[in-house]
Amino acid sequence: MIAAVVSAAVALLHGAPHGYKPQTLYTRAGGPIAAFAQDGSQMAWFAPGVRSCNTVRVRSLDNGLQAVLPQATARNVTCTWDVGSTPVALALAGTDVLWTLREALPLPFDYVLGAGVGTHERRERRFQEVAHTKNGAGLWLGGVSGDGSTLVYGATSVDYVDEAGCLAGTGTCTMEVAGGGVYRIAGSEPPKLVPGTDTTGAVAVAASSGAVAYVPAGAVGKQGRPLAVADLPIEIVDPLTGASIAHVRPQGTPLALALTPHVLATLERTPLGLRIAWYTRTTGLAEGSVPVSARTSPQLTANDQAIVYRVGRSIRAVDLGTNTSRTLVQAAADPVGLSLEGRRLAWAENLKGSARIRALYVPGP
Repeated sequence: MIAAVVSAAVALLHGAPHGYKPQTLYTRAGGPIAAFAQDGSQMAWFAPGVRSCNTVRVRSLDNGLQAVLPQATARNVTCTWDVGSTPVALALAGTDVLWTLREALPLPFDYVLGAGVGTHERRERRFQEVAHTKNGAGLWLGGVSGDGSTLVYGATSVDYVDEAGCLAGTGTCTMEVAGGGVYRIAGSEPPKLVPGTDTTGAVAVAASSGAVAYVPAGAVGKQGRPLAVADLPIEIVDPLTGASIAHVRPQGTPLALALTPHVLATLERTPLGLRIAWYTRTTGLAEGSVPVSARTSPQLTANDQAIVYRVGRSIRAVDLGTNTSRTLVQAAADPVGLSLEGRRLAWAENLKGSARIRALYVPGP
């Protein structure tokens, strides 16, 4: 790791709340930030190269030390990848980072890659190439998530009901969910399938404090894309054993989810519109819900007191104690990687010719 200069604002922001006044934690001159995540006192971001390698940066808010990942080697695909406008997913668990790189040709696929800040963990790890044909047959990525010692990604396998008949023109070309699952990352070892998650696959995942919530794939949509459905429960399981913790039955189709030590939060599409709902993590029982704008982005972050979401550049929070929603701040650009860690809410913003990471503290109980 290399030492980085830390401003007084960073130290203040880490140690004391500033209400709704956002502070700048980091500024990147001359390039965007493609993805952002935080966990504990660490934050990480994916920095597309500007006449240089793409890199993943991990910085400690405790002391300002920074690591640059992955270590440059001849087998490093991250360095020269043409990110362009394709999405990059990023998850952080402690000091281990998981990220994905997407390609459309010759086949649509997502590289699942990772590295850690430890001395012998900085080399790029190629965990899986999640690929499917243009017709949809194959594997689809179902998101990444990290918290503490839990680092996971989801995948769904899609296949033809009657492949031989489809190819011969004598049968249907209907597709179905054929499996997949939630995969746990443990160091440099190959990904480990979380037991019991292989029958339905996963179209979304969320990790928190030794538990994983995932949305099973219940249908296949256009071009073979696996979809969530309203009549399948969201599963909360132990990431090591796969043992069931709770089944959550949403009232709508889950579009996004977040998991905290005591709460599962969901964004759901219902016949009457979008709503944010929350459930007890250990029982799956419904605790409350509020309607939200139809323009709400399919992304949630939460702690045990609040659920944070965004509508365009407007960052808003649902207070779980009062069942009310209010605007926290208007970002200068579309927030990237909106993340709530304890009371610290942070995100990245891409401005004209530069990027920055912003944060503010949300009120506690």
